[in-house]
Amino acid sequence: MIPRIKRINPLKGFFLHVVFDDGKDCIYDVNDDISTIKGYEDLKNIEGLFEQVQLDDSRTCVFWNDYIDLPSDTIYENAFDVPNDIKE
Repeated sequence: MIPRIKRINPLKGFFLHVVFDDGKDCIYDVNDDISTIKGYEDLKNIEGLFEQVQLDDSRTCVFWNDYIDLPSDTIYENAFDVPNDIKE
């Protein structure tokens, strides 16, 4: 089953705070993608683009434009959990 995203919030330093329907509360580091995937460089090079992150209608993908997106299962598998003492 593909994990569905409940909420997403861009953070400073090119991190995403993501909460999934199953309660998983995590931080995904987009810096690795920016440094390894050519098209992702725009997230650093175009002022304000990173903060424009959106969730698709199926809630299984986040995207910034027609060329830059992240599937929810990649985020789910590679993010680190938010420690309990700093959760909202």
